[in-house]
Amino acid sequence: MEIKQHALAGVVEFIPRVFGDARGAFFESFSARVFEQAGVSHEWVQDNQSSSTRGVLRGLHFQRPPHAQAKLVRVAQGRALDVIVDLRRDSATYGQHLAVELDAQRYNMLYVPVGFAHGFIALEDHTLFLYKCSDYYQPSAEGGLLWNDPTLNINWGIDSPNVSDKDQVLPVLQGFDSPF
Repeated sequence: MEIKQHALAGVVEFIPRVFGDARGAFFESFSARVFEQAGVSHEWVQDNQSSSTRGVLRGLHFQRPPHAQAKLVRVAQGRALDVIVDLRRDSATYGQHLAVELDAQRYNMLYVPVGFAHGFIALEDHTLFLYKCSDYYQPSAEGGLLWNDPTLNINWGIDSPNVSDKDQVLPVLQGFDSPF
């Protein structure tokens, strides 16, 4: 498995070795040993899955401590532009974002540490997005940032995404009191 460290400390992309033939493909999607070698060690407690049509934008979400979540995300079908924002107050990259295209054909995965807001936009119809989480979902710990916050200046690659009402009213980074 190829391990790619990103500029935002602690963020790791995993690109598995894929074995394919006329029957299809096989790859190792998780190995605790490989992940630990990359500095990623968690007890994963919850898996989530979403299905989205092209242009659906979900995020930018996080959970506040003590229910903060690290995530391992990937696309099982389709493609998505995955975006994370560093919300760790003491981080040299606080407020910066990273965008990584996750693709079912490449089978790549992104590790998102605790302290990041996370979102994605589906680039194809029938995009199936998988999340592995280090803590359980807790509604009272929900938080987020506005997807089109001008301070973040995220290029989602689409002018009018399909965004939920709930995600349209999230706060902006300016004046945000990070819990991380």
